[in-house]
Amino acid sequence: MARLSDLIEDFIKEMMDAMDGVVEIQRNELASRFNCVPSQINYVISTRFTADKGYYVESRRGGGGYITIRRLNTDSARDYLMHIIPSIGDKLTQHTCEIFIKNFVDYEIINEQEAKLMKAATSDKALAGVSPELRDEVRTNILKNMLMALVI
Repeated sequence: MARLSDLIEDFIKEMMDAMDGVVEIQRNELASRFNCVPSQINYVISTRFTADKGYYVESRRGGGGYITIRRLNTDSARDYLMHIIPSIGDKLTQHTCEIFIKNFVDYEIINEQEAKLMKAATSDKALAGVSPELRDEVRTNILKNMLMALVI
């Protein structure tokens, strides 16, 4: 069974798809729908709908606490990647790297086959010969280089 956070995220994404990438929600209404506290909605929004995942969130206090979530314009995969690459940082765990790759597939920046190759190249198994202290840094460099190859 899916976790509540996953269900809330999926629900918001479905709403966004139906509303051309922009959705306005009321925290309390969504919390009532999922029988949870409003802070659970805040948690989902603050962790699943971030700029590095391709979203812009605007929160308005008063009047019930409306939140607008907008999927960033990714018409140009090149522009999107040029924005994301510098924000990746210096070290990524395998899990975090896989999240980035999944998002690239979701935004149609890469296809499933490219995602499989990226996951294989950045996996702990592929980096087994690299010391644990350097593994996350090497993984990040590999991912960034693969993304740069898509840009140029």
